[in-house]
Amino acid sequence: MEDRRPTVPPFDPNLRIPGPTSLPPAVREAGGRQMINHRGPEFAAMLARIEGGLRPFFGTDGDIVVLTAAGTGGLEAAIVNVLSPGDRVLAVTIGAFGDRFARIAETYGAETTRLEVEWGEAARPAALRAALAAAPGDGYRAVLLTHNETSTGVMNPVEALADVVRSAAPDALLLVDGISGLGAVPFEQDAWGIDVLVSGSQKAWMAAPGMSFVSLSERAWAATETARMPRFYLDLAAHRTSQASGQTPWTPAVAVMFQLDAALGLMADEGRASIFARHAICAAGVRAGVTAVGLALLAEPEHASPTVTAARLPDGLDWKPFNADLLARGLVVAGGQGRLKGRILRIGHLGDVDPGRVLAAIAVLEAVAIRHGLDVRPGTGPAAAQRAMLEAEDVAARTPAA
Repeated sequence: MEDRRPTVPPFDPNLRIPGPTSLPPAVREAGGRQMINHRGPEFAAMLARIEGGLRPFFGTDGDIVVLTAAGTGGLEAAIVNVLSPGDRVLAVTIGAFGDRFARIAETYGAETTRLEVEWGEAARPAALRAALAAAPGDGYRAVLLTHNETSTGVMNPVEALADVVRSAAPDALLLVDGISGLGAVPFEQDAWGIDVLVSGSQKAWMAAPGMSFVSLSERAWAATETARMPRFYLDLAAHRTSQASGQTPWTPAVAVMFQLDAALGLMADEGRASIFARHAICAAGVRAGVTAVGLALLAEPEHASPTVTAARLPDGLDWKPFNADLLARGLVVAGGQGRLKGRILRIGHLGDVDPGRVLAAIAVLEAVAIRHGLDVRPGTGPAAAQRAMLEAEDVAARTPAA
């Protein structure tokens, strides 16, 4: 008889991909709890805690709908709940996930124009203003933005871009993919005028994949009443109504919600300022360490992501055997996507991450780089990473808490 028991790896790998992220022990344990009645008071209390725990990181006083769906499901919900077929949409895309957001809109019949930015660069406010000025007819019904593009390791200046949309196209709805940035960096949905904001459980929130969160402004909720794109499972109005009574309209991923509840408790204990500083410190260490072992960063320094770093592989370095050696030493990183496949590697530093795990990752990366012929003096990478993290710690200590 075939042995169908799961294979247990011989070691606990250093999971450094942009998601799913590694889970703290308390979160893993929470996911193993016995099920509860998802129509009962215990679930209602948990759902309220989750929404309350998310709200400060979203920067909103509004409702946050909790969906059982991966992040892409949250993006689809964002599109279909506020738009109608034929609506003109401007999609600002700086990578693979910006392209995905645009494709969702196109799939449902939106007349989509793309403002495409070179991969590795952030969107420029001036370019966005020009694109809005050149809008056909009566302008765009919506603008799509990616907050943090994990395919390139770039974070868009969303606040500045939102200012452009609000001034140049005040009637346009602003939809933001915040899946891989929220929870790790400051964000202010209400203050910046974001109409629809989406995130996902498997990123900075330190839970398993399977949940997404969507927050709408009041004018976005008004748009749901006239939007004509088809929706049933992803009907946010149905979720909002059900959530008001402590339930979800459909059966939720209870185990993932147990994990999320536990993770948000850990985040509340740590505090937002400490979380944001920790991510900035770890990002500085990764960028310095990667550069020291001879890999060139893809992102512009002023727009480098605090949650994922992308680095170009040197000419002649074959990604597949290089990655196989990283895996053999317990380091799990991501390769490139789309046009960057085989040309870059990506290191995630979000969620349950700390300087110790960054140093361990850079040490492995350096050893494998040397094995594959890069001219690196042993110890250079970890030393550079540690110096950068110490400097970032000093900066964080001098920065007043938000």
